[in-house]
Amino acid sequence: MAEEEVPASVEKVVRIQRVFINLLDTYSSGNIGKFLSNCVVGASLEEITDEEEEEDENKSAAPEAASAKLKEGTFQIVGTLAKSESIRLEFAVETYSALSREELLMRLMECDVVIYNITECPQQVEEAIWAVSALNEEISHFEKRKVFVLISTVMTWARSKPLDPDDSEIPFTEEDYRRRKHHPNFLDHINAEKMVLKFGKNVRKFATYVVAAGLQYGMEGGLLHTFFKTAWLGEVPALSVFGDGSNIIPAIHVLDLAGVIQNVIDHVPKVHYLVAVDESVQTLEDVVKCISKNTGPGKIQKLPRENAFLTKDLTQECLDHLLVNLRMEALFVKENFNIRWVAQTGFVENINNILKEYKQSRGLLPIKICILGPPAVGKSSIAVELCKYYKLHHIKLKDVISEAIAKLEAIVAPQEGGEEEGEEEEEEENVEDAQELLDGIKESMEQNAEFVCALDASDEFLKERVMNLPESLVAGTHYTQDRFLRALSNYRDINTDDETVFNYFDELEIHPIHIDVGKLEDAQNRLAIKQLIKEIGEPRNYGLTDEEKAEEERRAAEGRLAREAAEEAEREHNEAVEMAEKIARWEEWNKRLEEVKREERELLEAQSIPLRNYLMTYVMPTLMQGVNECCKVRPEDPVDFLAEYLFKHNPETQ
Repeated sequence: MAEEEVPASVEKVVRIQRVFINLLDTYSSGNIGKFLSNCVVGASLEEITDEEEEEDENKSAAPEAASAKLKEGTFQIVGTLAKSESIRLEFAVETYSALSREELLMRLMECDVVIYNITECPQQVEEAIWAVSALNEEISHFEKRKVFVLISTVMTWARSKPLDPDDSEIPFTEEDYRRRKHHPNFLDHINAEKMVLKFGKNVRKFATYVVAAGLQYGMEGGLLHTFFKTAWLGEVPALSVFGDGSNIIPAIHVLDLAGVIQNVIDHVPKVHYLVAVDESVQTLEDVVKCISKNTGPGKIQKLPRENAFLTKDLTQECLDHLLVNLRMEALFVKENFNIRWVAQTGFVENINNILKEYKQSRGLLPIKICILGPPAVGKSSIAVELCKYYKLHHIKLKDVISEAIAKLEAIVAPQEGGEEEGEEEEEEENVEDAQELLDGIKESMEQNAEFVCALDASDEFLKERVMNLPESLVAGTHYTQDRFLRALSNYRDINTDDETVFNYFDELEIHPIHIDVGKLEDAQNRLAIKQLIKEIGEPRNYGLTDEEKAEEERRAAEGRLAREAAEEAEREHNEAVEMAEKIARWEEWNKRLEEVKREERELLEAQSIPLRNYLMTYVMPTLMQGVNECCKVRPEDPVDFLAEYLFKHNPETQ
C-alpha cells in the first residue's frame, strides 16, 4: 500500500507550477491569469476528445475563477498590479505592487514560469528586458528549469514585405519570423523579442518563448471595446470605419491566446517564436459592420484615416492595430497544440458568443420598460426621462405598429404577373406568413417586457391637463378637443376592470407598477419618474463617460464650495450674533452694576446722617479745640496730649 501511495504524492508535488504574470489587473493579463488558474498542469498534453469538445461548447467560454475555489493541481498565479488600489483578485494567490527590482527578482525566482505581457502597456517592455536578463544571470541558482514567455504583438510584423510579390495573399507563419519588419511605433517590442530569444539557448535550464499575438478581442472587449460601447449606447447613426476598411487584421480571442500560453508551458516546444492568431481573414470593415449589425444601428460610415486620431477613446497603439494590413497563420499552433478554441473561426463567425461574454463581463443588462396609460397621462415625457436616466432606446408604439402593418401589407399584396390558378395557395401562404408575424410580435413582447408601468388619472384631471397645454403643442396632435375625448373614451371602453392589457402581463408574472398621476399633483411628472426609478432600480449600463464624470465632479466641487461658503457665512453670522449678544449682556451688566453702586451710596448716605449729626454736635467742637490747643503747645506725644485734653474737657463730665 505504501509503495502505491508514495508516487501519487510525489507526482502531485511535481505538477504544481507557480506562474508569474505582470499587470494582473489589466484586460489581457487578467483574462490569461483567470484562464490558467482553472487549468490543471499538463492538461494540454492530452488529446481533446469529441465528447470534451461538445462539453466545452455547451459551457460558457469564460472561466468562472472568481466564483469557485481553485481546483487542485492548477497553476498558481502570482503577479504585479498596474494600480495599487485594485480590488483583490480571486484567481491570484499573491499580488504585488510598488516592488523594487531586488524584491521583484526574488519573486520571479520563486516561480516556475514567468510571463511578461507587453501588448497593453509599452512601459513594461523595459521591465521585461530587465527580468529576462536578471533571470539569465541567476541560471546557476535554478533548482529546476524555468520558462519565460514574452507575449508580444503582430505589430512587429506590420511592415514585412510579402513572401511573394506576385501573390500578396500568402500568409506569414512562425518560420518567417527572421524576415519580419516592425511598425515604427513598435521598435521597443521587436528589441524585446530579440533579447528574449537570445537568452533562451540553455533550454534545459532556461527556456524562453515569444508569442506574437493578434488583435485581442473577447470578454471585456479589448481594443474593440470602443466600438461595442458606441454601438451599445446608440448615440450615433453609424459606426465609423477608418479608411476604406479593406485592411486585414490578424486577431485572436483572449482566451484562445491563454490556451496557447498554456500549451507553451506544458509542451515546452522546440520552436521558440510562435504566432497566435485565429483562422479568420477578416477586414476592419467586416469587424465593424458585424458589431454594428449585432449591437448597434446596423450601419457603418467610412471616414478618412486622419479622422481616427480625433477619436479620443482610441490610443495611438489601438489605431496602429486597427489599421494594420497583415495576413498571418498560426501554423505551428494549429498543428502541434491541443487548444479548446473559443473562436477558432474568428470574430464574425462567433459574434453571438463574443457579445454574450461582453455583456456578462461588463455587466450590461439592459432594462426593458413598457409604459401604458390613457392619453395625456404623461407616457411620452416619462419615457424620455427614463431613457435619459437608464440610457435606453425609446421605442414608440406607433412606429412599431406602422412597421408591422407595412410588413403585413407587403405579405398580402398581390404579386404582379402571378397566375390565377395559384391564388388560393398564395392566399393560404399569406395568411400563414401574417400569423407568423403576429406570433413573432407577441413573442417579442413576452421576451422584451421586464417592467410594466401602469399610469392612470381621472378623466377630469386629464381633461384639465390638456386644456392647460399651449396651443403650439396641441396643434396637429391628438390633443385637440374632439380627438382627445374620443381617444380617452375608446381607452376607457377597451380597458375595463375585467378586461385590460395589464391582465396579459399578470399572466406572464410581470406585475405592473401602478401610479395614479392625478394624486401626485405634479405637472412635470417628476414625482412619478422618481417613484418609477425607485421601483426599477439602478441602471445596468455603462458608467458615466469622461465628460459626465468631469461635469459631475464640477457640480460636486461647486456644491462643496457653495456648502463651505454657506457654512462660513453661517459661522460668521453666528459669531456676530453671539458677539452682539455678549456686548449687550456686558452693557446690561455694567448698567446694573452702576445702579447697584448708586443705591449703595444712597443707602450709606442715608444711614450716615444720624452719626454725622451726633459727631457735629458732641464730638467735633471739643475735638477741634483740642487739635488747636495741641498745635499751640506742640507736645512730644500729640496723641496722648489730645486724649488727655478730651478727658478733661468732656462736656458730660463738666
